[in-house]
Amino acid sequence: MTVQGPAPAPLANVRVVDLTQVYSGPYCTFLLAQAGAEVIKVEPPAGEGLRARGGVAATPFAMFNANKRSMTLDLKSDGGRIALRRLAATADVVVENFRPGVMAGLGLGPEDLRRDRPELIYAALSGYGATGPYAEFPALDITIQAMLGVIASTGEPDQPPVKAGAALADILGGIHLYGAIVSALYRRSVTGLGGVIDVAMADCVYPTLASNLGPAQNAGPGFVSRTGNRHGGGTVSPYNVYPTADGHVAIICTTQGHWLSLTKALGLDSAAADPRLATNALRAQNVGVVDALVGQALAGRRKRDVFQLLSEAGVPCGAVLELPEVMADPHLHARGLLKRIEHPQYGPLVVQTSALRFEDTALPAYEPSRPLGADTEAILAELEA
Repeated sequence: MTVQGPAPAPLANVRVVDLTQVYSGPYCTFLLAQAGAEVIKVEPPAGEGLRARGGVAATPFAMFNANKRSMTLDLKSDGGRIALRRLAATADVVVENFRPGVMAGLGLGPEDLRRDRPELIYAALSGYGATGPYAEFPALDITIQAMLGVIASTGEPDQPPVKAGAALADILGGIHLYGAIVSALYRRSVTGLGGVIDVAMADCVYPTLASNLGPAQNAGPGFVSRTGNRHGGGTVSPYNVYPTADGHVAIICTTQGHWLSLTKALGLDSAAADPRLATNALRAQNVGVVDALVGQALAGRRKRDVFQLLSEAGVPCGAVLELPEVMADPHLHARGLLKRIEHPQYGPLVVQTSALRFEDTALPAYEPSRPLGADTEAILAELEA
């Protein structure tokens, strides 16, 4: 069927009650909002934890809470709980990222809210999930990184482990929760059934260590999974971050074609002919030789020039950009992922839009995160109507 004009947003007419806080849940509900859902962010009277931090936390709060309505409810009060139940009765999805059992303890758990609206999708995100020995333990990004092997796998083998600079567990949790919610909405469209979603950040992080898990399968005491910037499984070379005249570049050659293109682009004819480096398996065995040759070839070059040269030659390469460089990157702005805004509360910011794009549907007009409780009266009035 041919649609005249732009297609409706994928989640148009979906109402989401967002009880989430900090990074993981709010990123999920941000993606829902960017896909066209009406997202009502419900915060305690003093605001959720990230909003309350202020200062440098303004950027992540603004990033993850755009295109949402804002209301406040005191869920410790009878009036607040009654209002939330009434709001949930109008919703398609309720999303929360408290520890398992917190909402049920308030009389607002999935059984309570779905009693009045069986088709409701109740989506919960937590550190370890609703089942298992760790279910009730508190967890944040760094603790999940620790427990799932990310920290043990990050850093140089002869140095202490370090956390990943990115909030991997939080954002991966949010993405998986988004996928689960959309899957549940699809099932409901076919069967009419609502349901309860249980996503654990720990479950989402484990697959990211795929390269490192091979060597760990039969490892004994004292095994160290840190390989610095080299390949976690030790089976790919070159695979490293190499110094240049003005910084660093990351290079990986996963095919013989990549290797031959790299040697040609960098003038490493002798390396291409070296029998010690004839195959990837041999290069992995002689990784020190490979890294020395590539490092010498890059020493006098600038990182952006190397990125351009190798990328045009078909070699996977990335300049190691500092965060201000990333925030100004012309590709990300041309794609529309990043945009500069004048936030009414926080001033000039660089913020992101959704990474999910639909060819026939534009992203919604960007609406900055709202002041705390700005829409409370309007939403409560809608419930009375």
